[in-house]
Amino acid sequence: MSRIGKAPITVPAGVEVKTSGNSITVKGPKGSLTRELVGGISVRQEENSLLVERPNDERQSRSLHGLSRALVNNMVVGVTEGFAKELEIVGVGYRAELKGPSAIRLNLGFSHPVDVAAPEGVTFEVPVQTRIIIKGIDKEAVGQVAANIRSIRKPEPYKGKGVRYLNERILRKAGKAGKK
Repeated sequence: MSRIGKAPITVPAGVEVKTSGNSITVKGPKGSLTRELVGGISVRQEENSLLVERPNDERQSRSLHGLSRALVNNMVVGVTEGFAKELEIVGVGYRAELKGPSAIRLNLGFSHPVDVAAPEGVTFEVPVQTRIIIKGIDKEAVGQVAANIRSIRKPEPYKGKGVRYLNERILRKAGKAGKK
């Protein structure tokens, strides 16, 4: 049995869970999320907890059991607390500025600024010119937006310039060796 899959998910007060067929909808104070569960995985509600169950012990069902439980747990956490990812911009002249709650403009050393629009349910904050906070209730969407922004100018290994996750460690390479 999957150790993650068999753990119950506690549903806090103020969160409403509805299941119909293989889809699950979670509503909370921050919003609502819906997801289709695959592979015959079902969710059963008992008082203030959710149990994720698999139909059999086949390899496919076992592999989807823990995944489905983690996805449903992320939905519950997302509608109650939300998720956030922080990005740090390193480099001379590199900066970000807010263009409304759902768009930012990045100056990353290109000949032109790069505008990034947030998908629905994701917002940006720029507390300092070199820091971006991406917030939302869907963990998958927040992580994907952060990865897309990072991919615009990945940190390079010689000087470490670029967009990185907060506290990300960049492996540095030695530069050219000097002449003797």
